[in-house]
Amino acid sequence: MVSVDGLTVEFGGTTLFADVSFVINEKDRIALMGKNGAGKSTLLKILAGLREPTRGTVSVPRDVVIAYLPQHLMTEDGRTVFEEAAQAFAPLHAMEEEIEALNRELEVRSDYDSDSYMALIERVSALSEKFYSIESVNYEAAVEKTLRGLGFEREDFPRPTSDFSGGWRMRIELAKLLLRKPDVLLLDEPTNHLDIESIQWLEDFLIESGQAVVVISHDRAFVDHITTRTIEVTMGRIYDYKVNYSSYLRLRQERREQQRKAYEEQRKMIAETKEFIERFKGTYSKTLQVQSRVKMLEKLKLVEVDEEDTSALRLRFPPSPRSGSYPVVIEGVSKTYGDHVVFRNVNLTIERGDKIAFVGRNGEGKSTLVKCIMNEIAYEGTLTLGHNVMIGYFAQNQASLLDENLTVFQTIDDIARGEIRERMKDLLGAFMFGGENSAKKVKQLSGGERTRLAILRLLLEPINLLILDEPTNHLDMRTKDVLKQALVDFDGTLIVVSHDRDFLDGLVTKVYEFGHQRVVEHLEDIRAFMRRKKMESLREIERKS
Repeated sequence: MVSVDGLTVEFGGTTLFADVSFVINEKDRIALMGKNGAGKSTLLKILAGLREPTRGTVSVPRDVVIAYLPQHLMTEDGRTVFEEAAQAFAPLHAMEEEIEALNRELEVRSDYDSDSYMALIERVSALSEKFYSIESVNYEAAVEKTLRGLGFEREDFPRPTSDFSGGWRMRIELAKLLLRKPDVLLLDEPTNHLDIESIQWLEDFLIESGQAVVVISHDRAFVDHITTRTIEVTMGRIYDYKVNYSSYLRLRQERREQQRKAYEEQRKMIAETKEFIERFKGTYSKTLQVQSRVKMLEKLKLVEVDEEDTSALRLRFPPSPRSGSYPVVIEGVSKTYGDHVVFRNVNLTIERGDKIAFVGRNGEGKSTLVKCIMNEIAYEGTLTLGHNVMIGYFAQNQASLLDENLTVFQTIDDIARGEIRERMKDLLGAFMFGGENSAKKVKQLSGGERTRLAILRLLLEPINLLILDEPTNHLDMRTKDVLKQALVDFDGTLIVVSHDRDFLDGLVTKVYEFGHQRVVEHLEDIRAFMRRKKMESLREIERKS
């Protein structure tokens, strides 16, 4: 259906990938995998026609519709939620209006034998055939079903899109894409702005719709459930596996073991050949053999072992200055927006050293309570920060707030103070920004690299209360694991908002459950919390909220 042939992308003197070829077939559900910065998002933009490769072609049949959801996007203001989602049907309405206009023109024409009249008849026939061949179900019902599946309530439909955060606007854009019923869906981190119930709905939709899908996601469960094929981008080339993510990991490990074995055997052969050449290069009777082996080495294609992401990413937060025994005390706190009550009469005491998860459906107030603690929004009640509390805060949009025109080095050089300045190179290297990468401008970084840089900024100042709002969005799976270990080792107080069960498991020791305008404290880890509620996954937590 879509054919990629000899694709090469060169960027800033570096070859991102070279001579890449593959085909997207009908009903393929492909996971695009690779470390941050490998070129996954760039490849998706080329498939979407938004970026030109240095060389190579992407061939798409004329009648094939491709829809693309980028990582970062803002829906235009000026329409309601329902009106914006219904824009998916705008081409259909335009076609209907053109048919009506052509029919009105035919009614007043009398030059029945003219070429222009026959051309008009053919145009109306072709358009009508196309219009009525489209499954024009009740579009209002389709819009409602899709919006509700993605977490909107009916009372949200008439509200202006400007009322909603970037994450909810992304859902509106996703709804528009799904309603267009494209032949190929290109999704770059679609689950980052979805709660777990909406992720489940999207999984079911993608599996049942029969559309071809190419997805970049660092959500293990999501890619495992929906994909049947995995394309890995690594070291400037691709490997195409006709299996889902879990099977791909096993096959990739086998491939690398075979490569390492072939690499070692070749190294041994080269060493033995060089030793033979050195030993006999002055011996007349061995001249032909020596020359033959020299030529063989010159023509030898060296075996390469694909990079394993073993770069020394060692996150370690500096020792926390000691805070008071109770960093945050919340007494009778309520938050409303007009008539909408987010939560009411919340009473919580956070102790020094607590590691807490905020869980619950989107819109139940997790990020709102964080903003109250940060004193970013007004609220009713009393919220007291303890003695010597120093807050480090990672918001959902933190990575997008970085100055795009600064380099990586300038971004951290601007805030680094004192002794930490002596360790700048080590820190940059540990975060995989060593060497030339430190001179990259922020606008050249991938979403995962920006997130990593935003987290690095947190390490440069002493903190004892760390608040992270969806910190794993855009991080590759290995980096998530390393960040999690650093947070386990962090000796301060931690509040983390996340829908990622794997990330929370083994990290947090308390769970604050948001729902029905209340916040309920559970003195247990996420696994015990789910077991007590007889739930298999956080999907059920959010569904029952």
